Amino acid sequence: MKAYQLSAEYLRNKLSQRKPKVAIILGSGLGSLADAIEDPLIIPYYDIPGFPTATVHGHKGQLVIGTLGNQEVACMQGRFHLYEGISPEVLQIPLRALKLIGCEQVLLTNAAGSLHSEMAPGSLMLIEDHINFTGLNPLTGENDEAIGPRFLDLTQAYDRDMRTSIQRVAKEMKIELHNGVYLWAVGPTFETPAEIRMFRLLGADAIGMSTVPETLVARHCGMKVAAISSITNLGAGMSGNALSHEETLDEGQKAAKLLGDLIVKWLESLL
Repeated sequence: MKAYQLSAEYLRNKLSQRKPKVAIILGSGLGSLADAIEDPLIIPYYDIPGFPTATVHGHKGQLVIGTLGNQEVACMQGRFHLYEGISPEVLQIPLRALKLIGCEQVLLTNAAGSLHSEMAPGSLMLIEDHINFTGLNPLTGENDEAIGPRFLDLTQAYDRDMRTSIQRVAKEMKIELHNGVYLWAVGPTFETPAEIRMFRLLGADAIGMSTVPETLVARHCGMKVAAISSITNLGAGMSGNALSHEETLDEGQKAAKLLGDLIVKWLESLL
């Protein structure tokens, strides 16, 4: 039995009658949304066979399953990054396990740096496309055709219907929701001013160290994906300030309520 199958079997035994259809992955500074989940079943990652352990400050490292916005959800309170020393293929495990327990859609959130001064810290950006600047892919290696195709079409990596529904809810709530292209860099160092200038030329609107590998894995196994970036800083050289993870956490927490309200209302809008 493969690692993600062991993970899914363990989770199924824990779930009882719960049947989450929506998975949510929370980024840096955004973990407080999981605290709003009703009747929560909390499972630390270290208890789940095959799951890596989250090591980044600000990521609790637990799966919270319960009700949010009248929907059964499975919420990852903390995620995994390549800069933690995790091999790309290990990133397959959580999403494939969530798929096997019944999740059909995944909403990804992250903290990101803006490449445009008009999209300032505290803004929200709905990801419409991405650039994988790492040269790495969690789908590298032997392919399991029972999960997904060897060569995955990413023309619609981020589901159009999910994006439309999130935009509609944001408009109803009078929340300004930017749309843009997210660029994935490995980290853990922040980018240089020269890199920021290059990424802007490539067509990126925001940059971060996550989300893209999860999108690739989720799409490979047939899940629909949407993703929202919480803008925590301007890119290096744009503000004159030094960048820090503390700033990422602080600004992420400031935007957490706005993003949390949007997510809850979006969940309530689902059939």
